[in-house]
Amino acid sequence: MIRFVVGPDRQIVPDLAARLPGRGIWLSASGDVLDLGGAKDDGRPQQTRPEGGSADGSRHKDKQGDSHHRQLVRAFAKAARGPVSVPPDLSAQLQTALVRRVGECLGLARRAGQAVAGYEKAREALKTGRYRLVMQASDGSEAERARFLSGFGPDLTIIDPLPGEALGRVFGRDYVVHVAVAAGKLAESLVVEAGRLAGLRNGSARALGSARATGRETASVNDGTGANG
Repeated sequence: MIRFVVGPDRQIVPDLAARLPGRGIWLSASGDVLDLGGAKDDGRPQQTRPEGGSADGSRHKDKQGDSHHRQLVRAFAKAARGPVSVPPDLSAQLQTALVRRVGECLGLARRAGQAVAGYEKAREALKTGRYRLVMQASDGSEAERARFLSGFGPDLTIIDPLPGEALGRVFGRDYVVHVAVAAGKLAESLVVEAGRLAGLRNGSARALGSARATGRETASVNDGTGANG
């Protein structure tokens, strides 16, 4: 789930850390709910679409995005019990913020000695039993990713929220494909943030997040955007 609050100017503000004051509105971390046509962020620079669309159907997609945006504004307004404004690129903003949170969390794990990068070092760490989370580059070779995991049981948690270049920046390298993270709070946070990011990118209803969301408030926004089935 993702928490939102209403700012002083009645703008909807994402509260990924769930710490901002005010009455929270919880929403599924799902592209079905939040994707308003914004670019997806995988940790690499994004290109913008020229104004006015193109002959490949972009204008039709723009109209669909406008309609979805109006639905989302109405749903938020209903949950907030008053008029609100919603950024048209809300989904893209959230994905950018989540990519940053994943990188920051992984950086904390590295500095705490709880994250090891590299094929051999990460495999050795997994053999100790203390490291149960594996982060792999989203653009890494499928064959190499599978080879890295060979010999380990199904109890590992495997996520791939970032490309190899972004993983490499955390460890001061050009490119990293395999990272092992020790069990603990930081590993749990990485799984949550990666789950939310995957939900937004893939349009999936499966999202990991806080259990503090109230079903009534979450459902009101999901229903308003047609995302509750």
